[in-house]
Amino acid sequence: MAERIDGHTLLIGLMAYPIRHSMSPTMHNNAFAKLGLNYAYLAFEVTNETLPSAIESIRTLDMRGSNISMPNKQKVIPLLDKLDPAAKMVSAVNTIVNDDGVLTGYTTDGIGFMKALADEGLDIREHKMTLAGAGGAGTAIAVQAALDGVKEISIFNMHDATWANAERNVKLINEQTDCHATLHSLEDRDDFKREIQSSYIYTDSTGVGMKPLEDKTLVDDPSWFSSDQIVFDTVYAPRTTKLMKVARQAGLKHVYNGLGMMLEQGAAAFKLWTGEDMPVDYIHQILFSDDQDK
Repeated sequence: MAERIDGHTLLIGLMAYPIRHSMSPTMHNNAFAKLGLNYAYLAFEVTNETLPSAIESIRTLDMRGSNISMPNKQKVIPLLDKLDPAAKMVSAVNTIVNDDGVLTGYTTDGIGFMKALADEGLDIREHKMTLAGAGGAGTAIAVQAALDGVKEISIFNMHDATWANAERNVKLINEQTDCHATLHSLEDRDDFKREIQSSYIYTDSTGVGMKPLEDKTLVDDPSWFSSDQIVFDTVYAPRTTKLMKVARQAGLKHVYNGLGMMLEQGAAAFKLWTGEDMPVDYIHQILFSDDQDK
């Protein structure tokens, strides 16, 4: 990387907390190098409290842009100049593009989720999904899945600050798509079990299972799953989450972490910043070359 950096190198960031586990710098910097593009991608630990000054630094330092992850995907919206229509619809941003000081927010998480499943030869359209979480990633996943043809989505969420967002997601999906969405409380374990068991795919977008909660899972009983279901955990560090272990104990063959989603959402962001297509096959080999937990 040292040979590529000079006085003309443009900086792209990743602002989230925690974020030192992220594979995004590996993904983007290898893609830049492969294509000979003069960019550098760095991860910055940014909380809700430090987010305003961090976003202003994009303008100050003339950065090309930044990715945004938990817990900042919604908090960042008032700090931006414009929103892409999809980002406006889901009220969440995971990618910022800086065009001469004008910051535009985009969302690529939902696209990444659906593309990751398609890459595995899986089609969840016309099926039912149970989804845990209504934060930035959960919102993007729910809306994109509904737009792409998922028949029914049962959204589970805690009665916390994101409950209102979950209510909004359900209303939005029911009014603007052909999908039927319902909202459920994560505190109701019996209801949670019933909805999972009646679904083709269970997706956890909560971050439970990610450090420092790597020994936690919302579903700890393998009997909740049947062998023909899909389980998708948006967490990818560790590579094998507690949820994935439980699903495999149930005999499921289609169990995935969020690495494929991260790759595909990253490819969409890469295109927004550079105008070039990410060499996805090449980056896939790098990211999936080590199956060990990290």
